[in-house]
Amino acid sequence: MVVSQDRRLLHLALAQEWADAQRSGVYRISTRGLRLEQQGFIHLSFPHQLAGVAHAFYRDAGELVVLEIDRRRLSDEVVVEPGTGSPDGELFPHLYGALPVAAVTAARPAGFDAAGRFTIDDAGA
Repeated sequence: MVVSQDRRLLHLALAQEWADAQRSGVYRISTRGLRLEQQGFIHLSFPHQLAGVAHAFYRDAGELVVLEIDRRRLSDEVVVEPGTGSPDGELFPHLYGALPVAAVTAARPAGFDAAGRFTIDDAGA
């Protein structure tokens, strides 16, 4: 299923990888430890999925940012399909191509608080 234009798309990134992408103009990381070329797509999330992804894959990752993506600025297809390794078959958006830095409307610092809860800095951009 191709994702509707009105659904918010997010990507959780390591802050340093996002900084590197800003210099090059394109982001090519699929998920933690995998590049687009290895996975074939970039893992994205809908807002309600982000905390679960953070807890499952990024708890010990260090400095994070949440990228907010404007679907209209993407030239490659976003497909909603079962998540990799998702035992319940939950559907996630996947970007089948590189993410242009110009398609990111905000990059918000994120991490885990002292109680282990995933948090996003709403003031960051």
